[in-house]
Amino acid sequence: MLARLIDARPTFDPQGWMAELPAMDLFGALLFQVTGQQLSVAATRRTLGRIEMLFGGRLPFPAELLAVPQDSLRQAGLSWRKVATLRDLAEHLSDGRLDPDILSKLPDDEVIAALTTIPRIGPWTAQGALILALRREDVVLPGDLALRKAIQRAYELDHLPGQTEVSATAEKWRPYRSVATSYLFSAAFDVPDSPPAATGTGGRSNDLDRKENRHAIRK
Repeated sequence: MLARLIDARPTFDPQGWMAELPAMDLFGALLFQVTGQQLSVAATRRTLGRIEMLFGGRLPFPAELLAVPQDSLRQAGLSWRKVATLRDLAEHLSDGRLDPDILSKLPDDEVIAALTTIPRIGPWTAQGALILALRREDVVLPGDLALRKAIQRAYELDHLPGQTEVSATAEKWRPYRSVATSYLFSAAFDVPDSPPAATGTGGRSNDLDRKENRHAIRK
């Protein structure tokens, strides 16, 4: 099934969508994920834009977020719950309880375990940060509703797959589950014969990387 999707999109860049997002370090990626909890993509981007306006047109560093009045974050569109989550996260990153340099060297499961010790930071949020900030290529978000719908459509299922089924299906995509997910999203939400919406790589992959990844996940 993936081979068919890949062959139908020979110029598709599976990391191209990240070129449309603001530059993100680990905190920025987690801020993006927390902001997007229970929101549409469009609503998430509007809220991010208002947050960026508070910090000179960019996403804040942890200490900068802690310095801004909480009311300002609330007025930017964050719920009080999300404000509290982001402040808790910023404190952990500022006081050394979480060290981005150390986290960047850990296996995926250990990064997720460390991040989810923070209240209201769940696996979906941590998994998204692995992709956005650390550019890990073998991550799947089994709880992501959009991914579940994409799998249902691509595999022509008569039901919406649950997290266990998504995880089992994604085992076939190792070690490029992040890449396979991008192809599924493209197939589910783009017109198949149209060019990709984003043309930049948004990350470390170059044309050779993309060819190798396409070949690997077609097997």
